[in-house]
Amino acid sequence: MPVKSPTTETLAWSENMDSLLANQAGLDAFRTFLKSEFSEENVEFWLACEDFKKTECREKIATKAKMIYSEFIVADAPKEINIDFSTRDLISRNIAEPTPKCFDEAQKLIYSLMAKDSFPRFLKSEIYKKFINTQQVGSHKRWLPFL
Repeated sequence: MPVKSPTTETLAWSENMDSLLANQAGLDAFRTFLKSEFSEENVEFWLACEDFKKTECREKIATKAKMIYSEFIVADAPKEINIDFSTRDLISRNIAEPTPKCFDEAQKLIYSLMAKDSFPRFLKSEIYKKFINTQQVGSHKRWLPFL
């Protein structure tokens, strides 16, 4: 397939992390970058929270909340995120009766961390540069080294 120039949407990723996260190709590229830095738990937690907030069934809210808590929040979790003690403690106290907003503070902290730290490094990374330079119609996964 012929190489096309980077799209306006692709270039918009450099201006706004929300644009990146809302686009599947951008999200794939960002996840690949985070994996290379051993910090993919941040975007995985953020995505889990986005999914969690859409949950309406009470039973599913409780189940998903416990899964997110055990996977990302509890000390020594398999994908433990880096949040402050007071935020972790607040979630720990509220997990018995979770609400769709119970992870909001932690999600804001992780989003801020990604926006201020990981995202600027991603935009300077070889992964991003290679994607911009080799973007092809309908085949964004060809360049992803870990997929």
